[in-house]
Amino acid sequence: MYQDYYALDTDMAGRLLDIARRKKVDAEVFVMRSRELSIEVINGQVDTFIEAEASGLGIRVINAGRLGFAYSSDFSAPALQKLLDDAITMAKYTTQSEHNRLPQSGQVYAPLEIFDNNISRISVEDKIELARHMERNARAYDPRVTVIERAGYEDGEVSQLIMNTRGINAFARGNYCGSYVFVVAEQEGDAQTGFSVSLKKKYADLQPEAVAIEAASKAVRSLKAFMIPSGRIPCLLDPYVMTRFLGIIARMVDAEAVQKGKSLFAGAVGQQVAAASLNLVDDGLYADGIASFPFDDEGVASQTTSLIEQGQFMGYLYDTYTASCDGAVSTGNGQRGSFRGLPSVGTTNFMLLPGEHSRQELCSDIDYGFYITEVMGMHTANPISGDFSVGAAGFVIRQGQEAEPVRGVTIAGNIIDLLKDIEAIGNDLRFFGAKAAPTVRIRNLSIGGE
Repeated sequence: MYQDYYALDTDMAGRLLDIARRKKVDAEVFVMRSRELSIEVINGQVDTFIEAEASGLGIRVINAGRLGFAYSSDFSAPALQKLLDDAITMAKYTTQSEHNRLPQSGQVYAPLEIFDNNISRISVEDKIELARHMERNARAYDPRVTVIERAGYEDGEVSQLIMNTRGINAFARGNYCGSYVFVVAEQEGDAQTGFSVSLKKKYADLQPEAVAIEAASKAVRSLKAFMIPSGRIPCLLDPYVMTRFLGIIARMVDAEAVQKGKSLFAGAVGQQVAAASLNLVDDGLYADGIASFPFDDEGVASQTTSLIEQGQFMGYLYDTYTASCDGAVSTGNGQRGSFRGLPSVGTTNFMLLPGEHSRQELCSDIDYGFYITEVMGMHTANPISGDFSVGAAGFVIRQGQEAEPVRGVTIAGNIIDLLKDIEAIGNDLRFFGAKAAPTVRIRNLSIGGE
Protein backbone atom coordinates (compact mmCIF):
# COMPACT_ATOMS: atom_id res chain seq x y z
CA MET A 1 0.00 0.00 0.00
CA TYR A 2 2.50 2.59 1.19
CA GLN A 3 5.06 1.82 -1.49
CA ASP A 4 2.50 3.17 -3.94
CA TYR A 5 2.65 6.54 -2.20
CA TYR A 6 6.42 6.75 -1.74
CA ALA A 7 7.25 8.33 -5.10
CA LEU A 8 4.30 10.73 -4.88
CA ASP A 9 5.15 11.78 -1.31
CA THR A 10 8.83 12.24 -2.10
CA ASP A 11 8.03 14.39 -5.12
CA MET A 12 5.50 16.43 -3.12
CA ALA A 13 7.94 16.99 -0.23
CA GLY A 14 10.73 17.91 -2.61
CA ARG A 15 8.59 20.57 -4.30
CA LEU A 16 7.63 22.08 -0.93
CA LEU A 17 11.26 22.22 0.16
CA ASP A 18 12.24 23.90 -3.12
CA ILE A 19 9.67 26.61 -2.42
CA ALA A 20 11.01 26.98 1.14
CA ARG A 21 14.55 27.41 -0.17
CA ARG A 22 13.40 30.12 -2.54
CA LYS A 23 11.80 31.86 0.41
CA LYS A 24 15.12 31.47 2.27
CA VAL A 25 13.76 29.51 5.23
CA ASP A 26 14.70 26.13 6.65
CA ALA A 27 11.87 23.63 6.39
CA GLU A 28 11.01 20.04 7.20
CA VAL A 29 8.24 17.93 5.71
CA PHE A 30 6.93 15.03 7.81
CA VAL A 31 4.51 12.64 6.06
CA MET A 32 2.79 9.85 7.99
CA ARG A 33 0.40 7.22 6.70
CA SER A 34 -1.04 4.70 9.16
CA ARG A 35 -3.57 1.91 9.45
CA GLU A 36 -5.02 0.27 12.55
CA LEU A 37 -7.22 -2.77 13.15
CA SER A 38 -8.87 -3.54 16.49
CA ILE A 39 -11.10 -6.53 17.23
CA GLU A 40 -12.75 -7.50 20.52
CA VAL A 41 -14.97 -10.50 21.18
CA ILE A 42 -17.30 -11.16 24.10
CA ASN A 43 -18.93 -14.59 24.50
CA GLY A 44 -17.72 -15.57 21.04
CA GLN A 45 -19.38 -12.63 19.34
CA VAL A 46 -17.55 -9.68 17.80
CA ASP A 47 -18.27 -6.75 20.10
CA THR A 48 -15.86 -4.21 18.61
CA PHE A 49 -14.44 -3.98 15.12
CA ILE A 50 -12.48 -0.88 14.16
CA GLU A 51 -10.43 -0.46 11.03
CA ALA A 52 -9.06 3.01 10.40
CA GLU A 53 -6.57 4.70 8.12
CA ALA A 54 -5.01 8.13 8.51
CA SER A 55 -2.69 10.20 6.35
CA GLY A 56 -1.28 13.62 6.94
CA LEU A 57 1.61 15.99 6.62
CA GLY A 58 3.27 18.44 8.98
CA ILE A 59 5.56 21.29 7.92
CA ARG A 60 8.06 22.73 10.37
CA VAL A 61 9.70 26.01 9.36
CA ILE A 62 12.61 27.81 11.01
CA ASN A 63 13.24 31.40 9.96
CA ALA A 64 16.00 33.33 11.75
CA GLY A 65 15.61 31.13 14.81
CA ARG A 66 11.82 31.43 14.91
CA LEU A 67 9.69 28.29 14.66
CA GLY A 68 6.47 27.86 12.71
CA PHE A 69 4.42 24.71 12.27
CA ALA A 70 1.28 23.72 10.37
CA TYR A 71 -0.32 20.41 9.39
CA SER A 72 -3.02 19.05 7.12
CA SER A 73 -4.52 15.86 5.77
CA ASP A 74 -5.25 17.60 2.45
CA PHE A 75 -2.51 16.69 -0.04
CA SER A 76 -3.71 18.92 -2.86
CA ALA A 77 -1.13 21.36 -4.26
CA PRO A 78 -3.05 24.55 -3.27
CA ALA A 79 -3.57 23.25 0.29
CA LEU A 80 0.12 22.37 0.69
CA GLN A 81 1.24 25.75 -0.67
CA LYS A 82 -1.05 27.45 1.86
CA LEU A 83 0.26 25.15 4.60
CA LEU A 84 3.83 26.25 3.96
CA ASP A 85 2.78 29.90 3.85
CA ASP A 86 0.90 29.47 7.15
CA ALA A 87 3.94 27.93 8.83
CA ILE A 88 6.15 30.80 7.62
CA THR A 89 3.61 33.35 8.86
CA MET A 90 3.37 31.68 12.27
CA ALA A 91 7.14 31.81 12.66
CA LYS A 92 6.99 35.61 12.67
CA TYR A 93 5.19 35.54 16.03
CA THR A 94 7.17 32.93 17.96
CA THR A 95 10.10 33.38 20.31
CA GLN A 96 13.51 33.43 18.66
CA SER A 97 16.03 30.84 19.81
CA GLU A 98 19.39 29.82 18.45
CA HIS A 99 18.49 26.25 19.42
CA ASN A 100 15.61 26.02 16.95
CA ARG A 101 17.26 24.02 14.21
CA LEU A 102 16.83 21.01 11.96
CA PRO A 103 19.09 17.94 11.92
CA GLN A 104 21.79 17.78 9.26
CA SER A 105 22.30 15.27 6.48
CA GLY A 106 24.92 12.54 6.77
CA GLN A 107 22.76 10.22 8.86
CA VAL A 108 23.43 6.51 8.42
CA TYR A 109 20.32 4.38 8.91
CA ALA A 110 20.73 0.78 10.09
CA PRO A 111 18.87 -1.87 8.07
CA LEU A 112 16.09 -3.23 10.28
CA GLU A 113 13.50 -5.94 9.69
CA ILE A 114 10.49 -4.12 11.09
CA PHE A 115 7.77 -5.06 8.60
CA ASP A 116 6.03 -8.45 8.57
CA ASN A 117 3.98 -9.03 5.41
CA ASN A 118 2.08 -11.85 7.11
CA ILE A 119 0.23 -9.44 9.37
CA SER A 120 -1.75 -8.01 6.45
CA ARG A 121 -2.00 -11.34 4.65
CA ILE A 122 -3.81 -13.09 7.50
CA SER A 123 -7.56 -12.78 6.97
CA VAL A 124 -9.80 -10.79 9.28
CA GLU A 125 -11.75 -14.00 9.93
CA ASP A 126 -8.60 -15.70 11.23
CA LYS A 127 -7.85 -12.74 13.48
CA ILE A 128 -11.37 -12.88 14.91
CA GLU A 129 -10.95 -16.60 15.50
CA LEU A 130 -7.66 -15.92 17.31
CA ALA A 131 -9.53 -13.69 19.76
CA ARG A 132 -12.25 -16.32 20.22
CA HIS A 133 -9.57 -18.96 20.78
CA MET A 134 -8.08 -16.89 23.60
CA GLU A 135 -11.50 -16.45 25.18
CA ARG A 136 -12.13 -20.20 25.12
CA ASN A 137 -8.70 -20.99 26.56
CA ALA A 138 -9.10 -18.49 29.38
CA ARG A 139 -12.51 -19.85 30.32
CA ALA A 140 -11.29 -23.46 30.23
CA TYR A 141 -8.33 -22.75 32.52
CA ASP A 142 -10.34 -23.01 35.75
CA PRO A 143 -14.08 -23.18 36.59
CA ARG A 144 -13.59 -20.15 38.85
CA VAL A 145 -13.00 -18.02 35.75
CA THR A 146 -16.56 -16.79 35.36
CA VAL A 147 -16.29 -13.73 33.13
CA ILE A 148 -14.16 -12.91 30.12
CA GLU A 149 -14.49 -9.14 30.06
CA ARG A 150 -12.89 -8.95 26.65
CA ALA A 151 -10.46 -10.79 24.42
CA GLY A 152 -8.91 -8.85 21.61
CA TYR A 153 -6.56 -8.71 18.68
CA GLU A 154 -4.99 -5.59 17.21
CA ASP A 155 -2.45 -4.65 14.60
CA GLY A 156 -1.16 -1.52 12.97
CA GLU A 157 1.27 -0.28 10.37
CA VAL A 158 2.88 3.06 9.66
CA SER A 159 5.03 4.66 7.00
CA GLN A 160 7.04 7.82 7.60
CA LEU A 161 8.81 10.12 5.17
CA ILE A 162 10.97 12.92 6.55
CA MET A 163 12.77 15.41 4.31
CA ASN A 164 14.29 18.77 5.16
CA THR A 165 16.30 21.56 3.59
CA ARG A 166 19.41 20.39 5.47
CA GLY A 167 19.57 17.22 3.41
CA ILE A 168 17.63 14.71 5.52
CA ASN A 169 15.78 12.20 3.35
CA ALA A 170 14.41 9.24 5.32
CA PHE A 171 11.66 6.74 4.58
CA ALA A 172 10.65 3.54 6.35
CA ARG A 173 7.58 1.55 7.25
CA GLY A 174 6.88 -0.83 10.09
CA ASN A 175 4.06 -2.80 11.66
CA TYR A 176 3.12 -4.80 14.74
CA CYS A 177 0.39 -7.06 16.09
CA GLY A 178 -0.88 -7.98 19.52
CA SER A 179 -3.40 -9.84 21.62
CA TYR A 180 -4.91 -9.30 25.07
CA VAL A 181 -7.38 -10.83 27.53
CA PHE A 182 -9.12 -9.43 30.63
CA VAL A 183 -10.91 -11.92 32.92
CA VAL A 184 -12.68 -12.19 36.28
CA ALA A 185 -12.42 -15.15 38.66
CA GLU A 186 -14.84 -15.70 41.54
CA GLN A 187 -14.85 -17.87 44.65
CA GLU A 188 -17.14 -17.69 47.67
CA GLY A 189 -18.09 -14.07 47.09
CA ASP A 190 -14.58 -12.90 46.25
CA ALA A 191 -13.91 -11.64 42.73
CA GLN A 192 -10.49 -10.83 41.29
CA THR A 193 -9.38 -9.67 37.86
CA GLY A 194 -6.51 -10.80 35.69
CA PHE A 195 -5.09 -9.59 32.40
CA SER A 196 -2.40 -10.36 29.90
CA VAL A 197 -1.21 -8.48 26.85
CA SER A 198 1.45 -9.23 24.26
CA LEU A 199 2.70 -7.08 21.36
CA LYS A 200 4.92 -8.57 18.69
CA LYS A 201 6.64 -7.48 15.49
CA LYS A 202 5.80 -10.77 13.76
CA TYR A 203 2.47 -12.55 13.53
CA ALA A 204 4.16 -15.94 13.94
CA ASP A 205 5.43 -14.87 17.38
CA LEU A 206 1.94 -14.40 18.82
CA GLN A 207 1.11 -16.94 21.52
CA PRO A 208 -2.63 -16.60 22.11
CA GLU A 209 -2.87 -19.65 24.38
CA ALA A 210 -0.12 -18.35 26.66
CA VAL A 211 -1.79 -14.93 26.85
CA ALA A 212 -5.14 -16.50 27.79
CA ILE A 213 -3.63 -18.78 30.41
CA GLU A 214 -1.63 -15.98 31.98
CA ALA A 215 -4.69 -13.75 32.34
CA ALA A 216 -6.76 -16.55 33.86
CA SER A 217 -4.01 -17.68 36.22
CA LYS A 218 -3.49 -14.12 37.49
CA ALA A 219 -7.16 -13.86 38.40
CA VAL A 220 -7.40 -17.29 40.01
CA ARG A 221 -4.22 -17.03 42.05
CA SER A 222 -5.36 -13.67 43.48
CA LEU A 223 -8.52 -15.10 45.05
CA LYS A 224 -8.81 -14.90 48.82
CA ALA A 225 -5.97 -12.38 49.03
CA PHE A 226 -5.25 -10.74 52.39
CA MET A 227 -3.18 -7.91 53.88
CA ILE A 228 0.21 -8.54 55.41
CA PRO A 229 1.63 -6.67 58.41
CA SER A 230 3.48 -3.38 57.91
CA GLY A 231 7.26 -3.50 57.92
CA ARG A 232 10.41 -3.53 55.83
CA ILE A 233 10.92 -6.84 54.05
CA PRO A 234 12.74 -8.27 51.00
CA CYS A 235 10.74 -7.89 47.79
CA LEU A 236 10.72 -9.23 44.26
CA LEU A 237 9.39 -6.94 41.55
CA ASP A 238 7.70 -8.74 38.67
CA PRO A 239 8.85 -7.61 35.18
CA TYR A 240 5.51 -5.84 34.68
CA VAL A 241 5.94 -3.92 37.94
CA MET A 242 9.51 -3.00 37.09
CA THR A 243 8.38 -1.57 33.73
CA ARG A 244 5.93 0.62 35.64
CA PHE A 245 8.89 2.05 37.55
CA LEU A 246 10.74 2.45 34.25
CA GLY A 247 7.90 4.70 33.14
CA ILE A 248 8.82 7.11 35.94
CA ILE A 249 12.55 6.80 35.25
CA ALA A 250 11.93 7.57 31.56
CA ARG A 251 10.61 10.99 32.58
CA MET A 252 13.72 11.54 34.71
CA VAL A 253 16.18 10.92 31.83
CA ASP A 254 14.33 13.25 29.43
CA ALA A 255 16.75 16.12 28.69
CA GLU A 256 13.89 18.61 28.50
CA ALA A 257 12.76 17.71 32.04
CA VAL A 258 16.36 17.99 33.23
CA GLN A 259 16.82 21.41 31.62
CA LYS A 260 13.62 22.63 33.30
CA GLY A 261 14.76 21.37 36.70
CA LYS A 262 12.05 18.70 36.79
CA SER A 263 14.21 15.60 37.16
CA LEU A 264 15.95 13.95 40.08
CA PHE A 265 18.78 13.06 37.67
CA ALA A 266 19.70 16.69 36.95
CA GLY A 267 23.47 16.97 37.38
CA ALA A 268 23.81 13.23 38.02
CA VAL A 269 26.12 12.31 35.12
CA GLY A 270 29.00 10.25 36.47
CA GLN A 271 27.29 9.56 39.79
CA GLN A 272 26.43 6.13 41.18
CA VAL A 273 22.62 6.11 41.15
CA ALA A 274 21.93 2.36 41.26
CA ALA A 275 23.38 -1.00 42.21
CA ALA A 276 26.40 -2.08 40.17
CA SER A 277 24.35 -4.89 38.61
CA LEU A 278 21.95 -2.47 36.92
CA ASN A 279 22.25 -1.48 33.26
CA LEU A 280 19.59 0.68 31.61
CA VAL A 281 19.46 1.48 27.88
CA ASP A 282 17.20 3.06 25.33
CA ASP A 283 17.61 0.99 22.18
CA GLY A 284 15.92 2.08 18.97
CA LEU A 285 17.63 -0.76 17.10
CA TYR A 286 16.67 -3.71 19.31
CA ALA A 287 15.62 -6.73 17.26
CA ASP A 288 11.88 -7.37 17.60
CA GLY A 289 11.39 -4.24 19.72
CA ILE A 290 7.99 -2.64 19.12
CA ALA A 291 9.58 0.82 18.95
CA SER A 292 12.50 -0.12 16.69
CA PHE A 293 12.80 2.12 13.62
CA PRO A 294 15.79 3.24 11.51
CA PHE A 295 15.35 6.88 12.52
CA ASP A 296 13.45 9.07 14.95
CA ASP A 297 10.68 11.51 14.04
CA GLU A 298 13.20 14.15 12.96
CA GLY A 299 15.15 11.83 10.67
CA VAL A 300 18.05 11.34 13.11
CA ALA A 301 19.47 7.81 12.99
CA SER A 302 18.31 5.53 15.80
CA GLN A 303 20.92 4.21 18.21
CA THR A 304 21.48 2.35 21.45
CA THR A 305 21.95 4.85 24.28
CA SER A 306 23.39 3.70 27.59
CA LEU A 307 21.72 5.62 30.42
CA ILE A 308 22.90 3.74 33.50
CA GLU A 309 25.93 1.50 33.21
CA GLN A 310 26.91 -0.73 36.14
CA GLY A 311 24.93 1.62 38.34
CA GLN A 312 26.61 4.80 37.08
CA PHE A 313 24.52 7.47 35.40
CA MET A 314 25.80 8.08 31.87
CA GLY A 315 23.58 10.77 30.31
CA TYR A 316 20.20 11.83 29.00
CA LEU A 317 17.92 11.32 26.02
CA TYR A 318 17.94 14.18 23.48
CA ASP A 319 16.12 15.43 20.46
CA THR A 320 17.72 18.07 18.22
CA TYR A 321 16.49 21.07 20.23
CA THR A 322 17.45 19.83 23.72
CA ALA A 323 20.79 18.58 22.41
CA SER A 324 21.58 22.05 21.07
CA CYS A 325 20.69 23.57 24.45
CA ASP A 326 23.28 21.33 26.14
CA GLY A 327 25.89 21.49 23.41
CA ALA A 328 25.30 17.78 22.87
CA VAL A 329 24.22 15.57 19.97
CA SER A 330 20.72 14.15 19.49
CA THR A 331 20.42 10.56 20.69
CA GLY A 332 17.71 9.88 18.09
CA ASN A 333 14.88 10.39 20.58
CA GLY A 334 12.80 13.03 18.82
CA GLN A 335 9.29 11.58 18.96
CA ARG A 336 5.84 12.81 17.91
CA GLY A 337 2.41 11.35 18.43
CA SER A 338 1.34 12.06 14.86
CA PHE A 339 1.82 14.44 11.94
CA ARG A 340 -0.23 16.95 13.95
CA GLY A 341 2.51 17.63 16.50
CA LEU A 342 6.08 18.82 16.85
CA PRO A 343 8.80 16.44 18.01
CA SER A 344 9.86 16.25 21.65
CA VAL A 345 12.02 13.87 23.66
CA GLY A 346 10.63 10.35 23.99
CA THR A 347 11.88 6.82 24.54
CA THR A 348 12.17 3.98 22.05
CA ASN A 349 12.75 0.47 23.47
CA PHE A 350 13.43 1.42 27.10
CA MET A 351 15.09 -1.56 28.74
CA LEU A 352 16.53 -2.67 32.06
CA LEU A 353 18.96 -5.31 30.85
CA PRO A 354 18.64 -8.85 32.26
CA GLY A 355 20.95 -10.52 34.74
CA GLU A 356 21.84 -14.17 35.21
CA HIS A 357 19.40 -15.43 37.85
CA SER A 358 16.18 -17.39 37.41
CA ARG A 359 13.16 -16.15 39.32
CA GLN A 360 13.35 -19.17 41.62
CA GLU A 361 16.98 -18.37 42.40
CA LEU A 362 16.02 -14.80 43.27
CA CYS A 363 13.63 -15.89 46.00
CA SER A 364 15.15 -19.23 47.08
CA ASP A 365 16.86 -17.86 50.21
CA ILE A 366 14.09 -15.46 51.29
CA ASP A 367 12.43 -16.76 54.48
CA TYR A 368 9.72 -14.10 54.42
CA GLY A 369 9.17 -11.53 51.70
CA PHE A 370 6.76 -10.05 49.18
CA TYR A 371 6.62 -10.87 45.47
CA ILE A 372 4.93 -7.81 43.89
CA THR A 373 2.97 -8.51 40.72
CA GLU A 374 0.86 -5.37 40.49
CA VAL A 375 1.06 -1.71 41.50
CA MET A 376 -1.68 0.91 41.49
CA GLY A 377 -1.34 4.69 41.35
CA MET A 378 2.13 4.83 39.81
CA HIS A 379 1.19 8.12 38.13
CA THR A 380 1.43 9.76 41.56
CA ALA A 381 5.18 9.06 41.84
CA ASN A 382 7.24 12.26 41.79
CA PRO A 383 9.98 12.35 39.09
CA ILE A 384 11.56 15.40 40.73
CA SER A 385 11.99 14.03 44.27
CA GLY A 386 11.80 10.37 43.28
CA ASP A 387 9.35 9.62 46.09
CA PHE A 388 6.55 7.11 45.57
CA SER A 389 3.76 5.56 47.60
CA VAL A 390 1.55 3.20 45.62
CA GLY A 391 -0.86 0.34 46.09
CA ALA A 392 0.51 -3.15 45.59
CA ALA A 393 -0.60 -6.76 45.25
CA GLY A 394 1.19 -10.06 44.84
CA PHE A 395 2.23 -13.01 47.01
CA VAL A 396 3.94 -13.77 50.24
CA ILE A 397 7.30 -15.50 49.86
CA ARG A 398 7.82 -18.18 52.52
CA GLN A 399 10.95 -20.28 52.70
CA GLY A 400 11.80 -19.38 49.13
CA GLN A 401 8.40 -20.27 47.65
CA GLU A 402 5.40 -18.25 46.50
CA ALA A 403 2.64 -18.62 49.07
CA GLU A 404 -0.59 -16.76 49.93
CA PRO A 405 -1.92 -13.97 47.71
CA VAL A 406 -1.67 -10.40 49.02
CA ARG A 407 -3.79 -7.34 48.24
CA GLY A 408 -4.61 -3.98 49.80
CA VAL A 409 -1.12 -2.94 50.89
CA THR A 410 1.10 -0.04 49.88
CA ILE A 411 4.79 0.19 49.09
CA ALA A 412 6.67 3.43 49.61
CA GLY A 413 10.17 4.73 49.09
CA ASN A 414 12.41 6.68 46.75
CA ILE A 415 13.41 5.70 43.22
CA ILE A 416 17.14 6.19 43.89
CA ASP A 417 16.97 4.13 47.09
CA LEU A 418 15.05 1.45 45.20
CA LEU A 419 17.69 1.27 42.46
CA LYS A 420 20.56 1.20 44.95
CA ASP A 421 18.86 -1.54 46.99
CA ILE A 422 18.72 -3.95 44.06
CA GLU A 423 20.41 -7.17 45.18
CA ALA A 424 20.02 -9.25 42.03
CA ILE A 425 18.46 -9.13 38.57
CA GLY A 426 16.68 -11.96 36.82
CA ASN A 427 17.22 -13.40 33.36
CA ASP A 428 13.53 -13.27 32.38
CA LEU A 429 13.47 -10.07 30.31
CA ARG A 430 9.96 -9.26 29.13
CA PHE A 431 8.46 -6.43 27.11
CA PHE A 432 5.27 -4.61 28.03
CA GLY A 433 4.72 -2.30 25.09
CA ALA A 434 8.06 -0.63 24.41
CA LYS A 435 9.42 -1.02 27.95
CA ALA A 436 11.18 -4.15 29.12
CA ALA A 437 12.54 -5.48 32.39
CA PRO A 438 13.30 -8.77 34.14
CA THR A 439 12.34 -9.75 37.70
CA VAL A 440 14.31 -7.67 40.20
CA ARG A 441 15.13 -8.45 43.84
CA ILE A 442 15.11 -5.53 46.30
CA ARG A 443 16.92 -5.77 49.65
CA ASN A 444 13.86 -4.41 51.42
CA LEU A 445 10.91 -2.11 50.87
CA SER A 446 8.59 -0.33 53.27
CA ILE A 447 5.22 -2.12 53.31
CA GLY A 448 2.09 -0.48 54.64
CA GLY A 449 -0.34 -3.18 55.63
CA GLU A 450 -2.44 -4.14 58.62
